[in-house]
Amino acid sequence: MSGSVVAIAGGVAGALLIAAALISLMWFCRSKHPRNRNSETGSSDPSALAEWNRGGPSGSTARISGPRQFSLEELEQATKQFDDSNLIGYGSFGSVYKGLLRDGTVVAIKRRPGTPRLEFIAEVSYLLEIRHRTLVTLLGYCIESGFQMLVFEYLPNGSISNHLYYETGQDPPIKLEFKRRISIALDAATGLYHLHSLKPPLLHRSFKTSNVLVDENFIAKVSDAGLSRLLERIEEAGPSSQTSATAFQDPEAGVSGIFSEMSDVYSFGVFLLELVTGVPAPDAESLGPHRNLMQWVESRQKSNNLVDRRLLGTFTSEGIRDFIRLALLCIVLPGIKRPKMDMIVLELERIREKEMALTTFMGEGTAIITPGSELFT
Repeated sequence: MSGSVVAIAGGVAGALLIAAALISLMWFCRSKHPRNRNSETGSSDPSALAEWNRGGPSGSTARISGPRQFSLEELEQATKQFDDSNLIGYGSFGSVYKGLLRDGTVVAIKRRPGTPRLEFIAEVSYLLEIRHRTLVTLLGYCIESGFQMLVFEYLPNGSISNHLYYETGQDPPIKLEFKRRISIALDAATGLYHLHSLKPPLLHRSFKTSNVLVDENFIAKVSDAGLSRLLERIEEAGPSSQTSATAFQDPEAGVSGIFSEMSDVYSFGVFLLELVTGVPAPDAESLGPHRNLMQWVESRQKSNNLVDRRLLGTFTSEGIRDFIRLALLCIVLPGIKRPKMDMIVLELERIREKEMALTTFMGEGTAIITPGSELFT
């Protein structure tokens, strides 16, 4: 691989080093206030949740906001007996159904075969405590009739991958301008940062574009946080039962079997590349034994095919350049050279603020467009 592409990632390193000083100050200030798993959410007070589990004050049925154990009858009614018309997808935890609860709440219900196990209850209880505005909220669970079920909030616009990928000849999904994609990336980065800031840190381990969901306003939230850990602890096969390697898996973790915060950072870098290109990143098998994602980026850059054509007219050269540089820094090898999620959040905030200022000043649609082969010259 030529030295030019390796140098791309280095362009943003200076800004990130400056940001490190700000991070240190942030951590100093935050160290004076104990962290909890429910920041920025207004989630229920633990005592209120205890009352809910007891059925409310004095055993009453008064409704208290917070997670709970659902009955099978309630979920069957919500999904019309888990009818195929309510099936909306499949994931690592099994089938996913859209449901309508009695109180009018629309939910997503993930269901897989499984018997009641203490490990499941303990792990779900832990995950129920983790709340953040950029994480898809786990509302409750159910373990009945040979099934394990998780009930999540429902996001109407689904996965961001549905709005990025489309087959040639089909009508393209809704146009996502560059500033919108930066905001989506920032929301997802903030979610991962929250997971990594827990004590101890919670690794996502299966972060990918399809696990970034968007609401009616295209505000993004990270889904499936903690599910890899949950599956590992409740499946008898252990870690080997996890899905096979994908384009989002850190090559170092693939070799060693050891995941770290930098593994999530690698996955996030691949996500950034997909936001830029608008196409799925190739996995190791597609790339071949002697190529990597850096070389894939280089080849698309040389052919002026790096940036999604649907983005034309919505970005400045400086903004798209910094965004791509950050993506490449996230997938650099060895992983120890990658930035942490807190620094990634700060860099995305800087890129977004500058991009909004420039495009507002210049006027939407008048951004300067530079061919891919000239982006890093």
